[in-house]
Amino acid sequence: MSVRYLIRLPRPERARGAEPALAFTAHGAEAFAEQLQDALRTPALFERWRAMQPDPDEVDPALGATDPHAAVGGDQHDLHVDLVATTGLSGTILKHRLRLLAGNHWELRDVRA
Repeated sequence: MSVRYLIRLPRPERARGAEPALAFTAHGAEAFAEQLQDALRTPALFERWRAMQPDPDEVDPALGATDPHAAVGGDQHDLHVDLVATTGLSGTILKHRLRLLAGNHWELRDVRA
């Protein structure tokens, strides 16, 4: 079952995670959407994060789940970016990927089944 997550980046220029190698590099709604979509569809972001952990083999492999059908769209507004992510991944996984990409500079506005 897919779930639709409405996400806001209130200050897109600050939407960067603590680790530059994992953080958004995007400028603009379409680029943010593309990078989040890639993080949900492929294991690349998770694998880079896992490799940075003190004991990568101890990381729960379930946290690396992907959804090849995940779709993310983005809309640019005056001072913020709205993203709509539709995925079968759990909220826990989505939030983990967003923290890696954007740090604490994002808001989950709504969740719909």
